[in-house]
Amino acid sequence: MDCSTSSCSCSCCRWRSFFKISFSFSFSSSPIIPIFVLFLLVPSPFFCHARSSETAAFRAANRTFRPGEELQKLKMIKARLRDINKPPLKTIQSPDGDIIDCVPSHQQPAFDHPLLKGQKPLDPPERPNGQHSTAAAAETFQLWSVSGEACPEGTVPIRRTSKEDMLRASSVQRFGKKVRRHVRRDTSSTGHEHAVGYVSGDQYYGAKASINVWAPKVANQYEFSLSQMWVISGSFGDDLNTIEAGWQVSPELYGDSYPRFFTYWTTDAYQATGCYNLLCSGFVQTNNRIAIGAAISPTSSYNSGQFDISLLVWKDPKHGNWWLEFGSGVLVGYWPSVLFTHLRDHASMVQFGGEIVNSRPSGFHTGTQMGSGHFAGEGFGKASYFRNLQVVDWDNNLIPLQNLRVLADHPSCYDIQGGINRVWGNYFYYGGPGRNVRCP
Repeated sequence: MDCSTSSCSCSCCRWRSFFKISFSFSFSSSPIIPIFVLFLLVPSPFFCHARSSETAAFRAANRTFRPGEELQKLKMIKARLRDINKPPLKTIQSPDGDIIDCVPSHQQPAFDHPLLKGQKPLDPPERPNGQHSTAAAAETFQLWSVSGEACPEGTVPIRRTSKEDMLRASSVQRFGKKVRRHVRRDTSSTGHEHAVGYVSGDQYYGAKASINVWAPKVANQYEFSLSQMWVISGSFGDDLNTIEAGWQVSPELYGDSYPRFFTYWTTDAYQATGCYNLLCSGFVQTNNRIAIGAAISPTSSYNSGQFDISLLVWKDPKHGNWWLEFGSGVLVGYWPSVLFTHLRDHASMVQFGGEIVNSRPSGFHTGTQMGSGHFAGEGFGKASYFRNLQVVDWDNNLIPLQNLRVLADHPSCYDIQGGINRVWGNYFYYGGPGRNVRCP
């Protein structure tokens, strides 16, 4: 029997009526829902015909408008890619699938910024006094440089952004940006959870730390796990200024599970300004051997070899720009002071530690790991660490921290334990597995 012409007495029509009317509920806020429920129990030819027509109209509307929306999205992506990916003098294929473009220094994305147009990278500044040398080799800590290829002098290596990268983002407009959130460390109501050490109550002109690198498991594409330094000024409202650097695993941003060297900045609490890496104008890169956003290799292994990277951020006393250094004396680039409001002067807080996003898949706490995925109490070789924590004072001196405080939003999921000794100075272990019997 052809149910489309029947009085809904046959079984196929009853089921069709059920599904069509149920489907309509998700698009309706009508107060007559109880009447619809009654008709589910007593099928009617009227509703069979009406729902069929309504559903057909809905599908037709979808066919009419969705292609237009997709076309508009693709146009936006194409325009954004033109802004981000500058014409290279050379390209290098990385073993992990990345393409590294060697872009002339003066043509990098930074100089698209209205306040930086026409400028060129500045000369190296005066470094802080009291640095401790490290053994890390900047030239070999990223996968793309394993082949021995490098970008020519006068260019900077930039990880090429693909259409697929942008399609993974929650929106084209927010691509490369952190989700706006409360950044106080006493709350995780927005799904961001932390285990951090921090200092406040003074004027800070920089910070330094050696950060243990791992490849933590991230539960899904919409979560990340990172370990970084935050240099902060302003209130925790809309005027928050931050400079950030460290490593992160972010399947949404990069399309894989490699830990990657990253930077970030914002001058309005993650609303409209700033971005990761070089995905917007702002950070000026000066180094031709380090690609921001590229995968880090090697990484640490549980109860085996440990690998860390040393990062220093400090304010140039002469020009006021905030410089980033990797390892011992290898300058990566700088954040121009004109990008900021409060950070044009100094920072009022410095934080070190881990952060994850908990999207509560299936209603439970995420299994995304922080650090090594093991709790702080397991110690060296098992738990992740920060060591040799220092800040830069008003006279451009690196000094030990005073009154380091530690805080974990959810200690049963991720915790932190601080300490001090003659070899590591100020340090802490931190991290955890996320969901477990004590973290449901």
